[in-house]
Amino acid sequence: MQLYKVVLVIISFFLFFSCKTPTNVVYFQNSKNLEKINAKNSFTPVFKVDDVISVIVSASDMDAARPFNLMIGSSNAFPTEQSNQPSNISGSEPTYLIDEAGYIEFPVLGKLKIAGLTRVEVKKMIKDKLKVYINDPIVDVRLKNFKITVIGEVNRPGSYAIPNERITIVEALGLAGDITITGKRSNVTVIRENNGVNTYHRVDFTSKNIFDSPAYYLTQNDVLYVEPNKAKIKVSRGQNNITPLVLGILGVALAGLNLVVN
Repeated sequence: MQLYKVVLVIISFFLFFSCKTPTNVVYFQNSKNLEKINAKNSFTPVFKVDDVISVIVSASDMDAARPFNLMIGSSNAFPTEQSNQPSNISGSEPTYLIDEAGYIEFPVLGKLKIAGLTRVEVKKMIKDKLKVYINDPIVDVRLKNFKITVIGEVNRPGSYAIPNERITIVEALGLAGDITITGKRSNVTVIRENNGVNTYHRVDFTSKNIFDSPAYYLTQNDVLYVEPNKAKIKVSRGQNNITPLVLGILGVALAGLNLVVN
């Protein structure tokens, strides 16, 4: 009977630790109730090479603004799908592809250096140049190809278009259906390309310090990778059979003891 009790204790031990909820699946640990966290990072997206932007010029005198609105179908236009953004005065939305040197070819004004500038800076630059031709010009600039990609241990991996040009890493994982139970929340990688150079940011979702990460706000074409945890890796390697094997042996031993006792 003493051996019978020992086997029961061992089985209980395995069951306890196999069912225990690990702390590494909980987000934003050590955060206090009503705690205010001032994020140290800021979000000021800039235009990059190969970005597609729309620039719409309008004014009280629409005829004066017409030459500055590139028409879809011209040699300099980069056509995109229809969107809910305002269209130009001809009914089409003028869009421009930023070339490898960082320029767009703008009607009348010629080549404009766009890469490296924010949306506000581009609007001001174009507006200042237009004042020579138009009284009180209105300039609307939008990024048309803002998307992020989420891969790895998430429920809905894929690429997602972001219409408002602003998204946090938390919102991105929300779009992808959250990290799966086999995803490693403490080491999510953000891959960011800028001027042909890839940078890698490691983000820990189990820590409240995520709000201070330079990758908290995502930029266009960022890639999020959620790597599998050790349990998922063991499953892929076939190593997850160890615990069931041990429990199986103990079960057989327990059954044998029952026969002996009876």
